[in-house]
Amino acid sequence: MNEFQVRFTENALLDLDRLYEFLLEFDIHNAERALKAVEDGLLFLVKSPFSCRKAAEGAHGPLLRELIIPFGASGYLALFEIENASTVTILALRHQREDDFH
Repeated sequence: MNEFQVRFTENALLDLDRLYEFLLEFDIHNAERALKAVEDGLLFLVKSPFSCRKAAEGAHGPLLRELIIPFGASGYLALFEIENASTVTILALRHQREDDFH
């Protein structure tokens, strides 16, 4: 089975920083746990990016997808694109309670 390299856009890294900083204001332990949950969730993409749901119900094509990352009572969403047979690019990250991707 092919393994995918997972890379981040600059915007996705900024999203990750924003989410971490938000939690850091309240509880460093919880912020670290959330970061670990996101990292663990993204590891799933190394093996099985095609098993994630299509973003916007497939309106943008079959290669733009979302990964649900559980954390606590809600979690996070990672918007990503399957670039080719070996690369997955994380485009954006958000908390599930946020309105939409920025």
